[in-house]
Amino acid sequence: MADLFLALGSNLGDRKANLLQALLLLDGYFGPRKAVSEMIETEAIGFDGKDFINCVAKYSSRRKPINILKICKEIERKMGRKDDVEWDENGNRVYHNRIIDIDILSCGDVKMNTAELTIPHPQIETRPFVKPLLDQIK
Repeated sequence: MADLFLALGSNLGDRKANLLQALLLLDGYFGPRKAVSEMIETEAIGFDGKDFINCVAKYSSRRKPINILKICKEIERKMGRKDDVEWDENGNRVYHNRIIDIDILSCGDVKMNTAELTIPHPQIETRPFVKPLLDQIK
């Protein structure tokens, strides 16, 4: 079993209820969570949008990271997120408001960098809310 850390965020609708629903859906796949950080409000990063509510959750899992990613994407779609990824003329991703966002921060000692998934998450240090929330539950 490996420790799995997931970052969750929402900036549409009832943001706190969206996070709680996502956590319950994640519990259905990974079993009871080992810990969850406090929920904090943060500004949108990378686009001009509504403020987010964010948290970090800790689970234990034997699943391969690519299967974890599939589960996270499935939950996002179930909750109404669209998979329309856009890129600007410089090749940078264009971000939008979203009902739910679930990112894999780390999964045990796994280190990988593919077109689909990078672990540990490359923006752990640059998103100002992630590290403090992660530190709360490690």
